[in-house]
Amino acid sequence: MTDTPAPPAPSDALRFAFGTLTVLPVRLTRWDGEAARGGMLCAPLAGLVVGLCAAALGAALLLLGGGPLLAAVATAAVPAVLTRGLHLDGLADTADGLGSGKPAEEALRIMKQSDIGPFGVVTLLFALLAQVAALDALYADGWARGAVAAVVAATVARGALTLASRAGVPAARPEGLGAAVAGAVPVRAALLCAGVVAAGCAAAGAAFGAYGALHAGLAALLGLGLGEMLLRHCRRRFGGVTGDVFGALAESAGLTALVALSLG
Repeated sequence: MTDTPAPPAPSDALRFAFGTLTVLPVRLTRWDGEAARGGMLCAPLAGLVVGLCAAALGAALLLLGGGPLLAAVATAAVPAVLTRGLHLDGLADTADGLGSGKPAEEALRIMKQSDIGPFGVVTLLFALLAQVAALDALYADGWARGAVAAVVAATVARGALTLASRAGVPAARPEGLGAAVAGAVPVRAALLCAGVVAAGCAAAGAAFGAYGALHAGLAALLGLGLGEMLLRHCRRRFGGVTGDVFGALAESAGLTALVALSLG
């Protein structure tokens, strides 16, 4: 008779989330389906911490007289550092795979290569430029607006990963992080998590009044919606998700929320 593995403790879920989605010194204690489920449900918490770190540096530089552009660059750099650039790398690799126009198997092979092709380079360039431009505009309105935007964008980025980990979304490969978390989260739990992310972003935006709350909540929903559109496209093209696709989803969803916050 096979022993049923014990359900993971909350600390196991947090360790999985922070150990796989950040470079913070967190030791993974479990690597199984139960831990993956809890970990991906906690992914927005990892995003919240990353966003707070980014906001703290950007706001500090602005308050010290560094100017909106310097604050924006620093804020954009922090998430890249705290993830070792893995999400940006995933965005570039996914762009190369999608841009190749090749069948799924060959596109996945292109994505797995260590080099970055022209589609990836161009996508990275414009994504980073858009991040900095949006943050610069927000910091120009004050350190608080830039800081809140940084937190919202990072949280939405990881919220998109929770949605992408829901049941029914297959892995495109039998190995890697994508295979470990694909289908791990029940659909209802994933949708509830997305609702909590949107509500939390609206609460953060409420610091600027009712319109700020509505603006931030809608920005979060737009980011999650764009992530869902990209997820569906990747499923059609690759047959499922990979670690690279997860990176692309995070960067795309976060950038969409950031741009939405910078408008209006």
